[in-house]
Amino acid sequence: MSDKPYKILLLCTGNAARSIMAEVLVNALGKGNFIAYSAGTHPFGYIHPDALALLRSQGRSTEGLRSKSWDEFSGPDAPELDFIITVCDKAAGEACPVWQGMPATAHWGIPDPALVVDAEARRIAFIHAEEQLARRIQLFMSLPIKTLDQLTLKEKLAEIGRIAG
Repeated sequence: MSDKPYKILLLCTGNAARSIMAEVLVNALGKGNFIAYSAGTHPFGYIHPDALALLRSQGRSTEGLRSKSWDEFSGPDAPELDFIITVCDKAAGEACPVWQGMPATAHWGIPDPALVVDAEARRIAFIHAEEQLARRIQLFMSLPIKTLDQLTLKEKLAEIGRIAG
């Protein structure tokens, strides 16, 4: 891998909450060294209002965010990806398209906060999901990526995915 920014695709089923929050976090914390995209295997076509509210309450930009299909990242005009990380268990089990390049992959399952029915409990679930994503992203960004071979990098990514909140 070169000195260009690392490109990361964060996948979820609906691309409405967890993968969207992860995209925003990577782009904010990555300071130009990481460029994140998010997509869904079956995108809902909207971003969950609680995800948007949380991101905005933290002063994070939500401009230009949209729910999109992973198909946008698998064609010949798609960006060449360095990493693909699934953040929901359902998306991790689906057959993936062919990706440009040879991205390292990992699964960082996060419980879906959008499934929580009670409004206050759901708001708290979103906070917990965002905190868990932020912790994993920070650990990922602290890895000496350029010095790790592919197998070691894959192992480190998997370890990060096993870290609890």
